[in-house]
Amino acid sequence: MLSVVIPAYNEAMRIERTLAGAKGYLDTRGIRYEILVVDDGSSDNTPEVVTAWAAAHNAAECIKVLTYDTNRGKGYAVRHGILRAGGEQILFMDADLATPMEELTKLEAAIDSNPDSIVYAIGTRDIHGKDLLIRQPWYREKLGRLFNNMVQLLATPGIVDTQCGFKLVSREAARSLFSRCTLDGFSFDVEAIFVARRLGYRIVEVPVRWAHQEGAAAFTSKGKYLLHGLKMIADLLKIRWAHRGLRPSNANNLRTASAPPTA
Repeated sequence: MLSVVIPAYNEAMRIERTLAGAKGYLDTRGIRYEILVVDDGSSDNTPEVVTAWAAAHNAAECIKVLTYDTNRGKGYAVRHGILRAGGEQILFMDADLATPMEELTKLEAAIDSNPDSIVYAIGTRDIHGKDLLIRQPWYREKLGRLFNNMVQLLATPGIVDTQCGFKLVSREAARSLFSRCTLDGFSFDVEAIFVARRLGYRIVEVPVRWAHQEGAAAFTSKGKYLLHGLKMIADLLKIRWAHRGLRPSNANNLRTASAPPTA
C-alpha cells in the first residue's frame, strides 16, 4: 500500500483540486492507497472540506484527515502524518499539487533502481531534466538561491533542491528518519536530508515537473517570505548542533545518486 501525506494549512480553497488529482491518478493505477491530509491547525474549514469531498466521492475509507488544534508548522505536520502512515511506501507532497501526481513513477523508479540501498527519493526543480511549467516570483527565486547556497555550505552539500515538496521513502526508513527530526517549520526538509545522509540513506534527486501555485497561506508578502528565509538560515545551525552526535553509518552511501532515465 502507498500512503500519501499532505500537510495542509488553510487550504480549503484548493484542497479539493489536489484530492481529485491524487485520487484520480491512483485509481487509474489500481493500487491500494491511503491519503492522509494533516490539518496544521487551520483557521478555515479545511478539515470539513476534505471530509465532505471524501464522502461525496465514496472515498472516506482511503482519504482521512489528521487534526490538532494549534498551528505547529509544515515540518510538524509532515512528521505527524508520516509516523501514522500505514503504507509500505510513503509519499509526502504539497497541498497545492505543484508537482503532478504522475511524477510519482519517477520517484518509484529511483528507488527500484537502487535495490541494495535505502533510498530517499526527492523531487527537484533545479537540475537537468527539470520542467518548470510556471516559475516563482523573482524575489522567491533570488531568496531561494541564497538559501540554497547556505544549505550547501552548512548542511547538505551536493543537494541541488532540498525544498521541493514531493518526496518518497519506505515506511521503515521514514519512521527511523522522521522520529529523529525536530524542526517544525519549513527547514524540516533540510534536516531530513541531513539526518538521512548520517543514517547512510542514498539520496536520489529526481527531476520533476513543477508549477508555482499562488495562494500559499504561509507566504502572503515579500516581507513574510524574507522572515521565513532568515529563520531557515538560523535553523541550519540548529540542525548541525541537534545531530552532532549522529555519525555516518556507511560513507559509501553519502553521495547523491543520479536518477535513472525515465520515458
